[in-house]
Amino acid sequence: MRKKFIAGNWKMYKSPKETKEFFAAFAKEMDASESVKKAIADGVEDVAFFVPSISLTTAIEAAENMPLIIGAENAHWEKCGAFTGEISVPMVAEVKASHVLIGHSERRHIFHETNEETNKKMHAVTDGGLRAVLCVGETLEERESGKAHDVIKGQFLDGLKNFDAHTTAEKVIIAYEPVWAIGTGKTASAQDAEEICKFIRDLASDTFGTECAEKLLILYGGSVKPENTASIMSEADIDGVLVGGASLKAESFIKIAENAL
Repeated sequence: MRKKFIAGNWKMYKSPKETKEFFAAFAKEMDASESVKKAIADGVEDVAFFVPSISLTTAIEAAENMPLIIGAENAHWEKCGAFTGEISVPMVAEVKASHVLIGHSERRHIFHETNEETNKKMHAVTDGGLRAVLCVGETLEERESGKAHDVIKGQFLDGLKNFDAHTTAEKVIIAYEPVWAIGTGKTASAQDAEEICKFIRDLASDTFGTECAEKLLILYGGSVKPENTASIMSEADIDGVLVGGASLKAESFIKIAENAL
């Protein structure tokens, strides 16, 4: 049985001071949530936060006594160099973050990152001993023109070019985020999300084999809220959620973690 993976992506929110305040509040929510504590202790559920690089150290220190995963929102593929404003995988690892988001739609569409760059980042993260969350998803125009499967297939295959089955199963998580549902208040129906997530799992099976596909964690992201978490998580091929705005408040995010169970 695949573990549930409940992740928050803070984007460009929460300074170090605000991060410290958030985890103080979240610690109280965790203490009060017997179901989430038990699920984490039993290895049923992981809870993760992807935070701005300037707040990574604060998050890791603030969450030190909680069984949480802390990850970076992005990383460069080079270990060091003249790349002003970037952070490297060794930097992320040194502060003891364990996961990195790669290929988020905002990186692709605002910062024009290509599939080739995404692939180089994926290799840098996994070669560096960390776990990568590869984000894939189509725009509304691509969906309405019937190109969703082609877009996602390209992002998946290009992003995982030269990966083997073992590394993919053990070091990669896929997050399906329809671009038209991120921060818009629109959410793909649970059935629509499942259709694409099953398509991704079938892609993994065709590319890396059935065993890898069965182990691969696939998340859904896009206007996830406490109210829609249970229906999304009830689908067979959705193993977790990648949450934006609702992860910025401790009480709403713990409710998502509870409802995912």
